[in-house]
Amino acid sequence: MTAISLFPLSGVLLPHGKMPLQIFEQRYLDLVRSSLKSGEPFGNVWIRRGSEVAQRGRAAADLGDWGTLARIVDWDQLPNGLLGITIEGQGRFDLYDTEVRADGLVLGEVEYRADPEPAAMLPQWQSMLDVLHSLETHPHVQRMALAPDYDDAWQVAWTLVQLLPLEEYIKYELLGLDNIEQLMAELDLILNQISGEG
Repeated sequence: MTAISLFPLSGVLLPHGKMPLQIFEQRYLDLVRSSLKSGEPFGNVWIRRGSEVAQRGRAAADLGDWGTLARIVDWDQLPNGLLGITIEGQGRFDLYDTEVRADGLVLGEVEYRADPEPAAMLPQWQSMLDVLHSLETHPHVQRMALAPDYDDAWQVAWTLVQLLPLEEYIKYELLGLDNIEQLMAELDLILNQISGEG
């Protein structure tokens, strides 16, 4: 087990995915400062129920059982004066216990999952690669400067999950899968549902 700082969020970060955040709470300003100084990642965990913002008298947020290590890849001051950062997902972890420090920062007892071996893209998954290439033509996605390995089915799948307009609980469940065939089958169902709605 390893203790890491956690940044609970209402959004799910996938390995190789990127997410912009604006930071205004002191506990997270401290976390960002520490991460930038040390180069160490922190944990992104999805909030099942509750709020990202600390509120006096409110119960702590209900966090997911797994999450993604996040590394800060860009930062800037936003027009509103707040600190803006971009985080990139790295490896996954399972969360076993949490502790809230006096300053409000959440620490987690985690076990890192082994990174999956690269999985070759099979011919029957070509449609997912086509969807990913289509999404990559959008200016917002181009600004994210994602660089997945198109020959690795894991990276293709995770990047798709990050970009598709899915409910966060679905992204969370897909993040937890350890079998590439199962992940691709779920994605195929989702894409069929999306295209059927169009």
